[in-house]
Amino acid sequence: MPPFRRLLAISCLAILLAFAVAINATIGWRPFIGPSARPLTGRVFEVTSARLERGRYLVEAVSGCLACHSDLDLEAAGLPPLAGREGSGRVLAAEGMPWLVAPNITPDRQTGAGGWSDDALARAIREGVGHDGRALFPLMPYERYRVMSDEDLASIVTYMRSLNGIPHQLPRTQVPFPLSRLINSAPRPIVTPVPAPDRSTAAKRGEYIVALSACADCHTPADSRGQRIAGLEFAGGFPLQDVNGRAASANLTSSPSGIPYYNEELFVEVMRTGRVKARELRSLMPWAYYRRMTDEDLKSVFAFLQELKPIKHSVDNSLPPTKCRLCGYEHGAGERN
Repeated sequence: MPPFRRLLAISCLAILLAFAVAINATIGWRPFIGPSARPLTGRVFEVTSARLERGRYLVEAVSGCLACHSDLDLEAAGLPPLAGREGSGRVLAAEGMPWLVAPNITPDRQTGAGGWSDDALARAIREGVGHDGRALFPLMPYERYRVMSDEDLASIVTYMRSLNGIPHQLPRTQVPFPLSRLINSAPRPIVTPVPAPDRSTAAKRGEYIVALSACADCHTPADSRGQRIAGLEFAGGFPLQDVNGRAASANLTSSPSGIPYYNEELFVEVMRTGRVKARELRSLMPWAYYRRMTDEDLKSVFAFLQELKPIKHSVDNSLPPTKCRLCGYEHGAGERN
C-alpha cells in the first residue's frame, strides 16, 4: 500500500476510534440503536373485583392518567376529563407540544389500545416502551412508575380494559430531532418482580403515592437535557403551560419560600377544593384528580412532604417572570434567588 494511502487509512481509523470513544463517554449508543426493551410475554392479568376497584382508584385519583389521555372540560374547575371522552387521548398542543400525542388508551380496537396485549400495556406504563417498540416521550412518567408494584400495575391494566371503547383516531407522535434520538436512552427494562411498597409509616406510604402521582416531575426543575436539577427536589420553579396559560410549579418544601404554613388539615383542604383559602390554584395543578384520594393517602403525602429537606427557592406566579439563577428559568420572584 502506498504511504499516503496507509496514512489516510490510519487517520480514518483514528477518527472513527475517537468518535466511538466520544459517543461512549457522552450519550452512548442508545440514541442510534433504539431503546433498551425486553421482549413481550404472553402474560394476562386476571380480572378481579379488587383489581378493578384498585385500578379505578389509581387511574382516576392517584396517577392522573386521564389528565393527559382525555379531552378536558375547559369550563370546569381543575380541568377534569370531558364526560364521555375518558381515556380517548388528545394532542398536547395546549401544553406547548403540538407534536406530542397522548394516545387513545380505551379498548377500541381500531383507534385505541384494544389490540395491545396486557404485557405491552405493562411495559409502556413502567418501562417506557410502546407497543410498537419505540421509546415513549418521558412526559409519560414511566421513570416514576418503575416503583409501582406488580399488583398495582395489574390493577391499572385491568381497569383500563374496563373503560368504554371510544373511537378516536389520533395522529402519531412525531418527536422532533434530536429529541427523537435522545429519548431512546430513557427506557429501562424491568426483569425482576416489584413488590408491594413499604407502608410502615405515613411518610413511607406518602413516598409511594407521590411517586405514582409523579409530583416530582412538575415540582422539580430540570436542566436543558431534561435531567432534574440536584439540590432542587420539590423546590418548584419548573415552567408549565396549559389551555389557561403559563405558570411555574410551587416549592413544596417547608422552607420559608415554600409551604411552611401548611398543616395537615390545610393540605387536605387545598387538595379537595383547589384553593388555598381565598387563592385559587392554577388549573395546571391537577387537583381535580387528586381530590379523589382517600384522607389517609392525602395525609400520607403531606407526611412525606414534611420530611423533605427545606430548600430556599422563591416562586411566585403573582409576580412578573424574572431570571432565576438557581433553576435557570424565568418565573415570578426569580430575581430573589
